[in-house]
Amino acid sequence: MLGRMELTGTVKAIIYRSEDTGFTVLELTNEAGEDMTAIGEMPLAGVGERVELTGQWTEHKTYGRQFRAETCKTLAPATLTALKNYLASGLIKGVGESTAQAIVQTFGMETLDVLEKEPARLAEVPGIGQIRAQTIGASYGAQLGLRDIMLGLQKYGVTIGQAMKLYKIYGELCLAKIEENPYRLIDDVEGIGFKTADAIARNGGVEPDAPYRLRAGLKYTLQWARQEGHTYLPREKLVEVAAGLLQAEIAPVERTLTELLLEGQLIQEQLPGEDGIFLPGMFRTEQDCALRLLRLQGQSALDNPFFQPKAQIARLEQQLDITLAPAQRQAVELALKAGALVITGGPGTGKTTILRFVITLLEEMGTEYALCAPTGRAAKRMGEATGRDASTIHRLLEYSYGEGGFGRNAENTLLADVVIVDEMSMVDVPLMAALLRALAPGTRLIMVGDSDQLPSVGPGNVLRDMVDSGQIPVVRLTEIFRQSGRSAIVTNAHRINEGQMPILEGLEDFGFEPMEEQEAVIRRLIALNSGKAAKLGAQEPLQDIQVLAPMKKGPLGVYNLNKRLQEALNPPAHKKKERKYGDVVFREGDKVMQIKNDYRLAWTRSLPHQPPEMGEGVYNGDLGTIMSIDLYEQTLEVLFDDGRSAVYSFSMLEELELAYCISIHKSQGSEFPIVLLPLLGGPPMLLNRNLLYTAVTRARHMVYILGRQSCVQQMVRNNQVKRRYSGLARFLCRQKELLP
Repeated sequence: MLGRMELTGTVKAIIYRSEDTGFTVLELTNEAGEDMTAIGEMPLAGVGERVELTGQWTEHKTYGRQFRAETCKTLAPATLTALKNYLASGLIKGVGESTAQAIVQTFGMETLDVLEKEPARLAEVPGIGQIRAQTIGASYGAQLGLRDIMLGLQKYGVTIGQAMKLYKIYGELCLAKIEENPYRLIDDVEGIGFKTADAIARNGGVEPDAPYRLRAGLKYTLQWARQEGHTYLPREKLVEVAAGLLQAEIAPVERTLTELLLEGQLIQEQLPGEDGIFLPGMFRTEQDCALRLLRLQGQSALDNPFFQPKAQIARLEQQLDITLAPAQRQAVELALKAGALVITGGPGTGKTTILRFVITLLEEMGTEYALCAPTGRAAKRMGEATGRDASTIHRLLEYSYGEGGFGRNAENTLLADVVIVDEMSMVDVPLMAALLRALAPGTRLIMVGDSDQLPSVGPGNVLRDMVDSGQIPVVRLTEIFRQSGRSAIVTNAHRINEGQMPILEGLEDFGFEPMEEQEAVIRRLIALNSGKAAKLGAQEPLQDIQVLAPMKKGPLGVYNLNKRLQEALNPPAHKKKERKYGDVVFREGDKVMQIKNDYRLAWTRSLPHQPPEMGEGVYNGDLGTIMSIDLYEQTLEVLFDDGRSAVYSFSMLEELELAYCISIHKSQGSEFPIVLLPLLGGPPMLLNRNLLYTAVTRARHMVYILGRQSCVQQMVRNNQVKRRYSGLARFLCRQKELLP
C-alpha cells in the first residue's frame, strides 16, 4: 500500500453504487488515457464528469489494483465527448444517447449553462419540444439541487452517509429542516444522536441558550443516563449534568425542565430521599415490571394430585446419589410451587445442581418449561450445564428485527408452564418487562443468578432490586461444596466477596506476578499471549487466554491494550487486508467479539465428512477470528470459536469489537479457560470489590493477576459501588400496597 495520493480523471462507468451510503465503484480514465478502478463514498460522481480524488492505491486479490478514494470533488466535463457521455448516463430524465448528442451539437461547451439557466432554449434542439424541454430542465435542476444540498450540508459537518440519510427523509427540504430545528434529527434520523445534532446546530449558528437546545439537552442527558444503566436521575443531578453538557446556566435549564414536566414529556416521581426524573417510557416499563412480578407471586403450583415436593426431592436424591444442602432443598421445593422465585449465590454454591433437580422433577410431572439466558454465551453454558436446550431471552420471545419487536407478548404468550432464567444479573429492565408480558396467566418464573455480580449493561438493577425489595421470595446460597472448594478460583472469589484478601501465592490455578510499571505489564501481557504461556497451560493462547481490564481508557485500558496486543500479535503485513472503522482497524487474523444479538445474520459451519450446516443468529459475547476481508465486495468474514462462519458487510462493523482485551463488564455471562487481569491502579469508583469479584469468576481454569498487591487490596477493601439509579425496588414496595 502506497501513501496518500491525488488522482484526476473522467468517469467512464458506474459499476456499483449504494443508495444508502453513497459507496461507489467506478471506472475512470486518467489524464494519460489509462483506465482504472476507484472505490469510495462518491454519491455525486456521474458518467462523463471529471473527478478529483485523494486516497490510496490498494491491491484486491480478485479485482486487482484499485484507488480507494477518501475525498471526491466533481468537476465539469472537459470535452464535448465527456459532456455527451455525462448527459447520456441516465442522470437526466428524458435524455438518451441521441438526444445528448443533439444537445451538445447545438450548444457545445455552453450546454450545462443552458440547462441550468435557460432550459427553455432546449426547444431549439431538433426533436425537442417545449414540454420535453421543461421535463429535461426540471430533471437537471433536481440533480443540481441534490448537489447543492450535499454541498450545503457539508458546512454543518455532515458526513456523506448522514447526508444520504437526511436526503432520503427530507428530500429538498433538508437544509430548511436543519435550519428550523437541527435537534429534530435525533428523533427523525437513525444513527444521529444529540452530540451529532448539537454539532450541526452549533455549526449553523444556533445560540447556546436556544430553548429547543436546552430541551434536547435535558432529554439527551436522561438517554445518556439510560446508557449508563440508570432508569432515572435525581432532579438536582439531572439539572447539574445537563447544564454542564450544554455549558448553560442552571436557572434556564431548571425552567426548561419544569416546562417539560408540565407538558408530560418527562415524569417526576417521589422516591426515598429524592425526586426522580424519568423518561415516560422508562417510567412505565419499570412500573409494569413491578406490577407483573407481584401478580406472579400470587400464583401457586399446578393442580397436580401427584405433586409431593418433599417426597419427590428425597427420591431423586437417592436416585442420583446426591444429598442436597438445606438451602438447596428449599430452593428446589420453592421452585416447584412459587409463582416467582429468585435463587442467588456465588460460584460453587450449587446453582447448577438445583437446576438439574428442578428440570428433572418438572419433566417427571409433565410440566412444560423453557430455559433461557440474556446472552448467547450464557445460554450455551446453561445448555451444557443442564443437558437441555436453552436459548437467549430474545430468541425465546421471537424477537423480529424487521418488525422491531417481540413475537411473544401479552397477546401471544409463551407456551410454557415454567420459565427458568439463568444469569439474571445481566437482565435489564426493558428485557425483563418484555419477558413478563409474554408470560401467560399461571406461568411461573424461576430466576437464577449472582446478585454480587456487576449489574446489567442496560438500564436498571433488576436482580438486586428484587432481592432488596423483600417482596419476591429469595433463596440465598452461601455454602461452597467439596468439589468446588478445591478450586482456588472459587475460594478466592468468596474471600473477595466477603472482604478478605485473596490468597496469591502457592496456588495452581490462581497466580500473581508483582509488577510496578505500566509498560512492563503490557510487555508481559504480550509475551503471555504470544505462546510463552506454558506456565498458564494454554494450548492455543489466542483462544484460551482472555485479557480483562477494569477500564476502557488509559495505558492499561481496553482501547490501548487492544491496540498494543493487535500490533504485537497481528501486525500489518502486505498480504493482510484491513478496514478502518472509526478509530479501530480490523485486520485479517484479528480476535473479535460480537457485541449485540443479531438474529438475522446468516452463518455456515463445515464439519469433516458432513454436509455444511446453515443457520441464522450471532450473539452478544460470541468470540471469533477475522478470516478474510474483501475490500471490493465490502465484506468481512469471521470464524467463531464454535466453528460457525459469518459474513459482515462493512456497514455492520458496529457489531464487532477487537477482543484481545475486553472490559470486565463485557465479560459478564462468559467463561474463559484463562483470565489475565492487569491491576496497577485507577479511579477508586472503578476499582472496587464488585468488579474484582466479577473478573475472577469469569475464569474456568486459571486467574493470573499482573500488577500491584496494593491495588488488589484496594479493590477488596473498596465496597463502594457506583450508585445505579433504579426504581424497581421502590415500585415493588409501592405496588404491594396497591394490590388487592
